[in-house]
Amino acid sequence: MNNNTSQNTYRERWLTPLLQDAIKDHPVIVLTGARQVGKSTLLFNAEPFRNWRFHSLDDFDVLEQARSNPESLWAGTNQVILDEVQKAPELLLAVKKTVDRNPGKYQFVLSGSANLLLMKQVSESLAGRAIYFVLDPMSVGEMNNLSYPDILVRVLNGEFPEESSLTTDLPDPAEFILRGFMPPLLSLNSSQAWTRWWEGYVATYLERDLRQVAQIDALLDFRRVMELAALRSAQLINQSEISRDAGLSQPTTHRYLNLLETTHLFDRLPAYTASHTTRLLKSPKAFFNDPALAVFLSGYFELDDLRKAREYGSYFETFIYHHLRILTRLMTPSARLYFWRTLEGNEVDFVLEYGRRLLAIEVKLTDNLGYRDTAGLRLFFEKHPKASGGLIVYGGTEIKRLDQKIIAIPWSLITG
Repeated sequence: MNNNTSQNTYRERWLTPLLQDAIKDHPVIVLTGARQVGKSTLLFNAEPFRNWRFHSLDDFDVLEQARSNPESLWAGTNQVILDEVQKAPELLLAVKKTVDRNPGKYQFVLSGSANLLLMKQVSESLAGRAIYFVLDPMSVGEMNNLSYPDILVRVLNGEFPEESSLTTDLPDPAEFILRGFMPPLLSLNSSQAWTRWWEGYVATYLERDLRQVAQIDALLDFRRVMELAALRSAQLINQSEISRDAGLSQPTTHRYLNLLETTHLFDRLPAYTASHTTRLLKSPKAFFNDPALAVFLSGYFELDDLRKAREYGSYFETFIYHHLRILTRLMTPSARLYFWRTLEGNEVDFVLEYGRRLLAIEVKLTDNLGYRDTAGLRLFFEKHPKASGGLIVYGGTEIKRLDQKIIAIPWSLITG
């Protein structure tokens, strides 16, 4: 079956070239990501996948076929996309046998939203045969059909951009943060429409997706943990505090947070601890993978309310985190993201590690920066003098050098 959606509305995803390169060298690609991030749309539209046979195990007839006679799904073709493949784990053994018996002949893309079963089964059945990718919600640049920015790679290589000013003012980030980055939101133009969409998204996640990966009866308790975690996005996460506020045991809270992470809605960002001389905080920071989901779960539904929210700075940091995560996944191999904070309270919002290179990144909502804003980065460089440099991502329009290794950049240079 050849499924081609309209090319007119399709926006190319930055991850596409990596998938195209990977399928040349590996018989199996695994593409995961949260519900509605656009996995199927990418595969329907991008070359070479748009001409491949597509089967979704959401179709009951296909699911039955996958369980009873899986190899019939690729009869007469050697290029196949199997979507929601976690619903029939036994299918993966048939893929393994087909690949092993016919070296170089077959190519498969396995996609799915529920990461838990998928990754476990894939790692057992397809070790050494598969390469893995995660598709995130869209970036600002992808929404506007722009190429991805190379600022992180350049600064890692010691190339700082020249001082200059943007020719236009930055848009208000609040609208991006309230609406979010799931592709279906692009066609909606009001805060009420965005809120209705997120309400439906959360309901579907709780009532359908979650039940696929875990037996959870107390959906209200799970939603309460989601809401408490959302209020802490871009902040240190204290599991015992969430347990207390939710009225749940710590093991239950831990399990619920793990499920949020497994289904690609939530991340725990670890502390960077390469230094053995400085006492560092080991608790992770919490981040929702789409800032609008955190905003919705926190109870902000209008732009004015969001701008006045005491958590607005944290949601802006979540917005930048979302784009940093996308950009780090475009590197080969993927770069790693951390944060840095000492017990004395000195901190850097993000530390990007790529091999032996380090890049420290601070996020400031302000549009007016001074030398005082470099304090955390300068302390980090004292402890890590070999770091490539530091960026301060902020709301102003100037690219300006603040210290030998520190440059301030408008946030649009990260988001595209």
